[in-house]
Amino acid sequence: MTRPLNIAYSPCPNDTFVFDALAHGRVPDAPELAVTFADIDLTNGMAERGEFDVLKVSYAVLPWVLQDYALLPCGGALGRGCGPLVLTREQGAAADLAGKTVAVPSERSTAYLLFRLWAAAEVPGGVGEIVVLPFHEIMPAVRDGKVDAGLVIHEARFTYQNYGLSCLADMGEHWEHTTGLPIPLGAIIAKRSLGEGTLRDLAAAVRSSVLMAWDDPAASRPYVLEHAQEMDPKVADQHIGLYVNEFTADLGEDGYAAVRGLLTRAAAEGLVPPLGRDALSFV
Repeated sequence: MTRPLNIAYSPCPNDTFVFDALAHGRVPDAPELAVTFADIDLTNGMAERGEFDVLKVSYAVLPWVLQDYALLPCGGALGRGCGPLVLTREQGAAADLAGKTVAVPSERSTAYLLFRLWAAAEVPGGVGEIVVLPFHEIMPAVRDGKVDAGLVIHEARFTYQNYGLSCLADMGEHWEHTTGLPIPLGAIIAKRSLGEGTLRDLAAAVRSSVLMAWDDPAASRPYVLEHAQEMDPKVADQHIGLYVNEFTADLGEDGYAAVRGLLTRAAAEGLVPPLGRDALSFV
């Protein structure tokens, strides 16, 4: 009997929504999964250490792991109008960040790459110290004056006003305005050593799980809310609406262009290693 595939993804609503049918055995003829929940900063490290068969990771980590992992053409998170935000205590301009301390959730994240590309273009002289903090500590740190600004992701788009903070800049708006492409956020990757057949079966199963979630959203509701960390159900719905879209079902031409565009620009700034020619190719 074939062993279950070890998979790690976040407890965020978009991931539990996408994987609900697959994780609970409702996708016919799909590979069995053994699920571990971990935030994306942890799964990025897991990928670099080769610890799981399948992982949800940041697109930013791909240049370090694509020798051993293949990018699945579905299941991930790209979108429009859903980019990271730079928050400050008071309204200001990008130039105000020159030399200032900025808290970020990870330096191996798409959010961080988008931020550094934005700062290179918009902040004369560049920002100052970068401080890595757990995601949930960033907004309180900005509010309390421990850092000058914070880079936030996910549901913070909908809740930052609760901390009395202002949005200095939207990294997604900058990316979309300068490239015309969607924002590449989270990727699904699987070990190449699983073999081409298993990788194809897995991709088909993930795509089916996405389509089943859309067809019957109520079926995934208990799984989503169970792991949503006391998130308001309305915020969970907004989260899913932003991050689960046509690119989740199939990256397509624009999706692949967005991923390659991000990583090529980041490599030109010395933020990531350059991608090989066929690095993003599926089996």
